[in-house]
Amino acid sequence: MEFQSTKTRSFLQRHGMLPDEMPLPNAVELFVEDMDRGLSGKGGSMDMIPTYLSCGAPPVGQCAAVIDAGGTNFRASQVLFTENGPVIEHVERTKMPGVSRPATWEQFMDLSARELAPMLDGASGIGFCFSFRAEVTPERDGKVIMMSKGVELSGYEGRLVCADLLKALERAGLPQPPATLVNDTAAVLLSGADLLRSGSYDSLIGLVCGTGQNSCCVVDRSKIGKLSLEPGPDMLVNLESGCFDGFVRGDYDLELDEHSTNPGDHIFEKMTSGAYLGQLCLLTLRGAAREGLLTNDAAGKFLLMNELTSDKADRYTSSIAAEREFRSRDALVISDICRAIFERAARCVCANLSAILILTGRGLDEHRPACVCADGSVIRYSSTFQQELNYYMDSFTRAILGRHCVVRSAEDATTLGTAAAALLR
Repeated sequence: MEFQSTKTRSFLQRHGMLPDEMPLPNAVELFVEDMDRGLSGKGGSMDMIPTYLSCGAPPVGQCAAVIDAGGTNFRASQVLFTENGPVIEHVERTKMPGVSRPATWEQFMDLSARELAPMLDGASGIGFCFSFRAEVTPERDGKVIMMSKGVELSGYEGRLVCADLLKALERAGLPQPPATLVNDTAAVLLSGADLLRSGSYDSLIGLVCGTGQNSCCVVDRSKIGKLSLEPGPDMLVNLESGCFDGFVRGDYDLELDEHSTNPGDHIFEKMTSGAYLGQLCLLTLRGAAREGLLTNDAAGKFLLMNELTSDKADRYTSSIAAEREFRSRDALVISDICRAIFERAARCVCANLSAILILTGRGLDEHRPACVCADGSVIRYSSTFQQELNYYMDSFTRAILGRHCVVRSAEDATTLGTAAAALLR
């Protein structure tokens, strides 16, 4: 990274916040080691959760009914897989039970059955994207551990999501095709399942980099030592990569973590996701203000500022944009600091993706690369993050590791991937 202000680099270096604080080869090695430990059941900061799902091209001509319960909103859809790709044919949206007022698990299931009813005509399977904590079972169901995201449901503890949905459908006198549970990151990976039909890609990787951070990949069953598995197709594994704790952290990473609601947890997410990047920029800018890198006027603004959103911090990566609010001298420092934070996030995500390519042995043929199916506000809307991720994937992953991949984002990725999961049983 080239700095516009000579003072900024030394400031970031003193506080351990430079993008190149850890060499990428070392970062990738640490990531692979942590993945191996998680797969073997011998520790590691990432859970490496087996999904019991396999990957492939969904059958043409079949359709799936889809539920996406990802937070405060609930969506039911029907998706048809055609020769020209998947088509979302029907969509119904409503609020999740438990958002406006407390509700019961049974009320949630009854609403799910009602909303799904119009989508079941001709459906070969049901896909349920459940973005809350659940223990995945070999039957591709999930036992609920915890509801979150402002959803207040009672009686959910230990309930099996798909099994209870099928019971609700039976009570309503509706068809009960096979149902499959999937989390949002696995669904994002499977949103590219139809691309495998062309043979242009050797594998799929799922990446979510928005409010949170996570990734998913397809792993040879023999590598999943913590399960006693019979030989079979490769399995999708949800890394829970936001929990990775192996990267060097700087002073402002430590400050952010200390004052977060979950100190010591989701360390990688706090370095890379939209929920934290703005606040991380603000803490670093406050440090610069205290050390005299900014004029009194700009320093006062940041020292009094309670919050800096990631969107606004992303805009500050441009000194031209920063000059609309600050003097030219300040704008250069502000831009350098915000660009450094976003560049470091992209560098970390490059290590994440590179480690997946190494572990899975994929991306060796430049004419048949791996496809990273990506979603989330940072990956989709931050031009600085996109540019830096592309730079590192080209200059390091391709040029040094000899691994090749392309990053693609699709509209309605979660819905399309959940539909694919329903038909790939």
